[in-house]
Amino acid sequence: MKKYIAISALSLVLMDCNKKPEPVPPVTTTDSTETPTEKVVDTLGAKTFCYLGVTGKDSVFVSLDDNLGTFSGKMAYKNSEKDSSKGELSGFKSGDTLKLTYEFASEGTTSKRDIFFIQKGNTLTEGIGNQKDENGIIRYSDEKKISYKDGQKLESADCKTIANALK
Repeated sequence: MKKYIAISALSLVLMDCNKKPEPVPPVTTTDSTETPTEKVVDTLGAKTFCYLGVTGKDSVFVSLDDNLGTFSGKMAYKNSEKDSSKGELSGFKSGDTLKLTYEFASEGTTSKRDIFFIQKGNTLTEGIGNQKDENGIIRYSDEKKISYKDGQKLESADCKTIANALK
């Protein structure tokens, strides 16, 4: 019986000797005073998007800052045969729809009106619908009846070009 125990013990020792040692991963320490070498990307700050729409000799320029679904920016209509306008945009995003208020100056007066866009990819399409005056602000009569199929399409554009047009 002692022979079997000795042979078993010897077998275990030999089998253990044939195993390759597993490499131990190096221990790394970090110094809390070190500055990271990777560039930190701000994912929470406002992002600027610019759009341009051209119909014949008329143009629309839009610059929008998206701050987590709340929008602000500028817009200008430059028309060849009728009055142009320039002003501020503010509003929010609901699904794929930008619901904005356009406060603008045209013909020496300041006005406000709702303007909605559907945002798909790099394109904005303006909503067309009946509007009514509510205490000096032109609003859509019925948001459910706004049509986007015939609205002006604005394509993504270079923000430097748009900024120059909005000056």
